[in-house]
Amino acid sequence: MAGSNAIRGARVGSGPMGEKDHGSRAERTQISYWDALGNETVRYFAADVPEEEIPEQIDSPTTGLPAGRDRENPPMLPKNEPFKTHLAYVKERRTPEEAEELLEAALQKLRTRRGTARKSA
Repeated sequence: MAGSNAIRGARVGSGPMGEKDHGSRAERTQISYWDALGNETVRYFAADVPEEEIPEQIDSPTTGLPAGRDRENPPMLPKNEPFKTHLAYVKERRTPEEAEELLEAALQKLRTRRGTARKSA
């Protein structure tokens, strides 16, 4: 005789809640979100979830952009900047003299560390 994992006489999914609280019969609230490209994403939340727990923004699953609940004023597109090296940032934010001083200080630290490593080895 083959056995099963279910407890005898118990229904799978039954519990203290009624049938209306499970699956497709549960009461739900439909919330629409729009991204900057005009795509709509619909999310469903349980009807008893308080309004302050429903997020104002989500990430759109179709585009990956932020999506908000306000159709007329959706979140703006994020600004994507091209990749910059560390030296490009240093040159952009500092004068050439300061950049040379920083580079020289970094090289001096490196030379000092290499010198102490060679002496101890």
